[in-house]
Amino acid sequence: MEKHRDDFFLATKTGERTYAAARDQIRRSLERLRVDHVDLIQLHNLTDPDEWEIAMAPGGALEAVIEAQEQGLARFVGVTGHGVIAPQMHLRGLERHAFDSVLLPYNFTMMQNPDYARDFEALIATCRERDVAVQTIKGITMAPWGEKDRTTSTWYEPLQDQADIDLAVSYVLARTGVYLNTASDVTLLPKILAAAERVTGAPDDATMQALVRRRSMAPLFV
Repeated sequence: MEKHRDDFFLATKTGERTYAAARDQIRRSLERLRVDHVDLIQLHNLTDPDEWEIAMAPGGALEAVIEAQEQGLARFVGVTGHGVIAPQMHLRGLERHAFDSVLLPYNFTMMQNPDYARDFEALIATCRERDVAVQTIKGITMAPWGEKDRTTSTWYEPLQDQADIDLAVSYVLARTGVYLNTASDVTLLPKILAAAERVTGAPDDATMQALVRRRSMAPLFV
């Protein structure tokens, strides 16, 4: 990375909840990446209400990421979250601090949960008003692994057929104002990039429901 720093938007995260631990972890990340700054530092998976209170309180991790930004170690600060509660907690976080970005799950099966869909839409509206970037994850989730042998490095079972990935990626990217983060398995990256190149519009619900039935898709978070 030290040789190609100018070619990438570089993001990292801290899962620590206190100021001192987060400050130290941010600096270790810079050392390991061999760079003097990142573009985005994120408070990772800040969804547990008790952990949220610690991170957002005086002496919490929020102070560390704000300090990193003020010192030029990060251009932007964001927050990430997993689970059905993620959009609720991101909305709460945006009331406490003007984060530059949020990150959370977005796919067809998650949006069939009416509570999640309602909260997601509320978050999207707030982010649009405040010019906050919305990163989405788990876009090509098929289902939890369950008892199956894992064949990819993703912690959920992903769609792997190119036509299926095309539909899942189109569902995400046809929505204005969101980003799609790729899956964590490098063998899936070419398929996701190929799908992104072919997006022309959103698949209709009937097409997505057919995909769900064909691949026995299930929500990763309930």
